[in-house]
Amino acid sequence: MSRRRLLARLSGTAAALFFAPPFVARVAAKGAPAVRMSDGTLTLEFDSGLHSRISHGNMVLTAMEPGEALRLGDRVVDHFLLLDQTGGPISGVHGPGRAHHLRGTAGGAVEKRVSVTFLDRYPGLALLDISYGNTGDAPLSVTGWQAATHDLLSHPDGAWSFSGASYPDRRDWVQRVVPGFGQRNFMGMNAADYGGGTPVAVVWRRDAGLAVGHIDTVPRLVSLPVAGQPTGTRIAIAGDQPVMLAPGATLELPPVFVMVHQGDHFRPLDAYRRLMAERGLKAPVIPEPSYAPVWCAWGYGRDFSIAEVLTAMGKAKEIGLEWAVLDDGWQTSEGDWKLNRKKFPRGDADMKAFADQIKAGGMRPRLWLAPLAADPGTDLLRDHPDMLLLDKNGAAQNVSFWDAFTLCPAYPPVVDYFRGQIRRILGDWGFEGLKLDGQHLNGVAPCYNPAHNHARPEESYEKLQEFWKALYHEAMTINPNAVIEICPCGDSFAFHNIAGMNHTPASDPTSSWQIRLKGKTFKAMMGPSAPFAGDHVELSDRHNDFATHYGIGAIVSTKFTWPHDPVNTVDPLPPGGIALTPDREVLWRKWIALYRANMLPKGEYLGGLYDIGFDKPEGHAIRAGGQMHYAFYADSWAGPVTLRGLASGRHRLTDSFTGRSLGTVSGPVATIPGRFEHFLLVAATPIQVNTAT
Repeated sequence: MSRRRLLARLSGTAAALFFAPPFVARVAAKGAPAVRMSDGTLTLEFDSGLHSRISHGNMVLTAMEPGEALRLGDRVVDHFLLLDQTGGPISGVHGPGRAHHLRGTAGGAVEKRVSVTFLDRYPGLALLDISYGNTGDAPLSVTGWQAATHDLLSHPDGAWSFSGASYPDRRDWVQRVVPGFGQRNFMGMNAADYGGGTPVAVVWRRDAGLAVGHIDTVPRLVSLPVAGQPTGTRIAIAGDQPVMLAPGATLELPPVFVMVHQGDHFRPLDAYRRLMAERGLKAPVIPEPSYAPVWCAWGYGRDFSIAEVLTAMGKAKEIGLEWAVLDDGWQTSEGDWKLNRKKFPRGDADMKAFADQIKAGGMRPRLWLAPLAADPGTDLLRDHPDMLLLDKNGAAQNVSFWDAFTLCPAYPPVVDYFRGQIRRILGDWGFEGLKLDGQHLNGVAPCYNPAHNHARPEESYEKLQEFWKALYHEAMTINPNAVIEICPCGDSFAFHNIAGMNHTPASDPTSSWQIRLKGKTFKAMMGPSAPFAGDHVELSDRHNDFATHYGIGAIVSTKFTWPHDPVNTVDPLPPGGIALTPDREVLWRKWIALYRANMLPKGEYLGGLYDIGFDKPEGHAIRAGGQMHYAFYADSWAGPVTLRGLASGRHRLTDSFTGRSLGTVSGPVATIPGRFEHFLLVAATPIQVNTAT
């Protein structure tokens, strides 16, 4: 089944995945605030029952409502009598700040403690440390909890949302909140081979927004539900793993952050990235080759021949591309990873010679690999069935696209096996990069395989990040400039895997909109100069939307064939095929030259200047090479276009694509008339900058 057909089949299940409202009835409290705390941007107020209300400056964003609750069987406990409060200055890995400690009780049987920490470096953001203690005489059967649960009050213009969870229908990460909208956003598996994600949810109005997430350096099996409500948009973090809490014992929730902000999801994700870096989890140093433009042989599908790949590679080099990626089809099976002797009759010698030919042709060779997948009937599973990830019933976890099973990333022999594959590909064969591919890479289910001796089944999920770090370290030991790309086919990228990669693609986008929203998201999570590739331009609108790649600071990428269309491919060819025709070559050359001239991915993506939901036309801005580069998108636009973030003074404007002069303007904000179809690219060059303040 093709990837597109698989998506079409799965999209029909979307309705079943909608989030049911949280288990606590949202009843706004009538009591006056008993405690008020603020950093000047974010204000939190608590009443005597430890219900809370959130404000942005003087703007009230939520009602006074039960932000936290504990479920004990069929009983919900969400009212705790405030007993006392303390506080004072603090200093730690996130710098100086101030902490407020609240303590409350529910009938003397359950004690709730909440610590709210404001950080000087992060105005508008608070860290929440929440715990529940059993202060009674009998064990408590905890069946669920929720925290930071609030309804962002409605606005006449509606609301937008960002959700960091993965779904098999590969839905948009950014969506408008409409009546009936709801997603559970579980961070575990939402299908056999789709799961994991970034544990952050964001909802925003035109004037303000609210973000919630957890900042544990280990991924947790929690949910971050978002749901449209009659009075606003609900957001929360919740867990439903049962816990038996003995008398005197304490349940510690994952460390949570809540943030108020303006604009879309970029600012909260950027703050999340910086918080996590301070806690020790961050993207590695990016090597120069990660920014090189890409040609991928996937246009030929699995039935490629070495001759046609080398022929098309020559054309790719000629038009300015630098990477040549050999995709799926070089191997006999997923799992054994033996060379297909029809393509490489001399085995290792032929594969090394192939990589050498790419380098001799002036390009960099990258090889496709699908770690953790193993086909039934492979030698690997015959000889090492102990490597399988098994559920509590002893069943394997499916990888649907390859009809394979998942191996357990927390089992040392699995880690060692794939480290050996890295040594073979980069060391023995001489490839300079890896495309690690598959929807199963983002997350895995809890593992119950008795051969693995896991302390807890969740270790498989929690230690997936260590698997990627081990492979990355192996690659860097061989070649410090190797490019390690993780492509989790349509998943919402799992942030905890970020230390094991230095390149990421749009990962099978279904539209240009997805490419742009993913690009904005990655620039927030990896940094404003992150190497994000637009994936094959053939997957974009009209199959040629390099304007989307270029304008958001993405690395240009294509899978064209040459001189003819392929005969057999997994995915059906779009109308007009994918061969690089003479007309296409002219266009491809122009975009690649423009990309190489300005190298916008290395610039500073200024994600806070434009709101991807509310601003029309959709806008993006990058500061690079002493210029401001703007990109605007709409099916058709005739009206004003606003340039934000200019330095004070005069600027000369040029249409980046046509070279046409657009006049001069004065900063820091300017408005020009715009008329375009699909895109408008504007470069602003300072001609007289005012340095006086």
